[in-house]
Amino acid sequence: MSFVVGLTGGIGSGKSTVAELFAARGVALVDTDAIAHELSGPQGAAMPAIEAAFGDAVLRADGGLDRTAMRRLVFADPLAKETLEAILHPLIRLRSDACCAAAENAPYVMLVVPLLIETASYRRRADRVLVVDCPEALQISRVTARNGLAVDAVQAIMAAQATRAERRAAADDVLHNDGGLDALRPQIEVLHQRYLQLASAKLHAGR
Repeated sequence: MSFVVGLTGGIGSGKSTVAELFAARGVALVDTDAIAHELSGPQGAAMPAIEAAFGDAVLRADGGLDRTAMRRLVFADPLAKETLEAILHPLIRLRSDACCAAAENAPYVMLVVPLLIETASYRRRADRVLVVDCPEALQISRVTARNGLAVDAVQAIMAAQATRAERRAAADDVLHNDGGLDALRPQIEVLHQRYLQLASAKLHAGR
């Protein structure tokens, strides 16, 4: 069984950038957001159940999920959010499990889960939890610049996630991402070497 590092952080914390820097070091990347996009894209495995539950109003012309329409719906209706999660989450877990299992030749697996702290099943699957951390004001500025969302929309998303303090308390390792890439790379290299050692120790313990 591969050594799994669970990577998480709030919206706008820089998870994707961090994940790419680890992947550049030969680490196997399993991104639950990417899996969710695949499942809810045109001909995605989740789309028949989503269409049956929500109708055409949340479909794009190509048959994929209209994420803007669905975001509005789930923020307005908690039951809609529960319904969508009941469809997607089991499929995401199955696919991510399969991807982790297929990564035996990689030095270790980086499992990227935005809501890892909030989801007990993912926390149990990670040998180590790495939290990408930055000030909340920086999260907001990054997301408004990247996605064009209004500040209150970003704050609503953040309010639905674990707090910064909760993520830090649950972390085995914290990566500070309030500087540029030059500040990020040395931290990642230190963590990468640590994870290589831990992965090797787990491999030898399992023999």
